[in-house]
Amino acid sequence: MMSIPFFSSAPLHSALKVEIDAFWQRFYDSNWYVLGPEVEAFEQAYADFNQTTCCVGVANGLDALHIALKALDIGPGDEVIVPSNTYIASWLGVSQVGAKPVPVEPNPHTWNIDPARIEAAITPRTKAIMPVHLYGQACEMGPIMDVADRHQLRVVEDNAQAHGAAWRGKLTGSFGHINGVSFYPTKNLGALGDAGAVTTDDPALADFARMYRNYGSKERYFNEMPGLNSRLDACQAGILRIKLPILTQWNQMRAELAQEYFAHLADIESIVLPTIGKDCTHVWHLFVILAEQRDALKTYLAEQGIATLIHYPLPPHLQEAYAALGFQPGQFPIAEELAQKCLSLPLYPGMPIAHVASVAAAIRAFYFS
Repeated sequence: MMSIPFFSSAPLHSALKVEIDAFWQRFYDSNWYVLGPEVEAFEQAYADFNQTTCCVGVANGLDALHIALKALDIGPGDEVIVPSNTYIASWLGVSQVGAKPVPVEPNPHTWNIDPARIEAAITPRTKAIMPVHLYGQACEMGPIMDVADRHQLRVVEDNAQAHGAAWRGKLTGSFGHINGVSFYPTKNLGALGDAGAVTTDDPALADFARMYRNYGSKERYFNEMPGLNSRLDACQAGILRIKLPILTQWNQMRAELAQEYFAHLADIESIVLPTIGKDCTHVWHLFVILAEQRDALKTYLAEQGIATLIHYPLPPHLQEAYAALGFQPGQFPIAEELAQKCLSLPLYPGMPIAHVASVAAAIRAFYFS
């Protein structure tokens, strides 16, 4: 029986083994393991890559969203517009500053937040919009920024899944007033553990983020506010700096695999393939299909040795964590349908292209046998 993993970092890391081994020795000998020169070097490199003035390394992607919202002075009594279709971390960032997440349905074709639906969700308490570049596809940032400008709202991008994606040539994570990034190991740019960053063109917001991530302190033992301990480890920063120059190449490898999936799966009426929005690019963090009999298909593929995942089986508004908000089943039907039908297929840089044909053949056998 074949064995096709959903994700493997082995092809990426084996190609970088000599460089990473040399870094470990330098890192060990440096005796500087939190923040410091390695973090500063990565922050500058990622800011340059992401077309932003500032990058502030933090411990993880959720902290990045929390810190970004805190920097904008968003808190209790405020509302933040979020997608109904997203990983719960987007909502948790809002909750952690005491604000209320207000969900908006996605475009039923791209599965990203629908700019045309945002305005109806704005109230006098709305302070910000949080677009999430889901699965690796850029949101339609121009229309979103237009809505924000009309209503004098801030924008905080959740750029956890779309490193290198763009809307009209401008990269995700460079539109918002301040934005959150995750470098979890499976991301397109992944560390060897939890890691994240805040990106912004506003030096004042960056200064706040640097202070807030470090116990609210600019100078050791002198604290200007009750902050967090959310500092990027130097070892993670060093690994990310080694990987960053290869990110574009890895994204291209993902795109080639995605095109193979399109070629092999286009004629299967029981599944819906991803749609790329106008002026948007996709870096294929995930290759997600909508499948009839999704759970049975997932079980069948597992029996054939093919690993798949569901991103995500229960939308945030139906999670027990948000029961107090009083949302009911059926209230956000697009997000709920996506949760019932979505299935993520194997895709990662270095995955043998023949695996795509094998996955597609197994899907075809499920529906046509």
